[in-house]
Amino acid sequence: MTIKRQRGLALSALLLWGIVIGLVAILVIRVLPDVIEYFKIRHAVKVVAAESSGKTVPEIRQAYGRYAEVEHIKTFGPADLDVFKEDNQVVVGFAYERRIPLVGNVSLLIDFSGSSSARDSGQ
Repeated sequence: MTIKRQRGLALSALLLWGIVIGLVAILVIRVLPDVIEYFKIRHAVKVVAAESSGKTVPEIRQAYGRYAEVEHIKTFGPADLDVFKEDNQVVVGFAYERRIPLVGNVSLLIDFSGSSSARDSGQ
């Protein structure tokens, strides 16, 4: 007589995996909009810096402001940009932090930063 072994998940394991997948999904849903906005800001900074030849700092900030308005970027304004020269090239940088509330008094703090420098192009 052969004994057939049961295959599959127990109800408790199914519940545990459901909770884990649910928590990961909630985390992704809360973090994803901020990550998308970071990539929009990074792209805007690179475009503005590429077109900044011969422009003053206020003109660069104004160009970023127009770009941010079109892209609906609300987290980071033109006044927060760091504009400086590096190796005779205009570099536009930014850094900010974002606190994302998760549950109760638990929140996630993310530091975003970037620049238009060639050294930061791989990030």
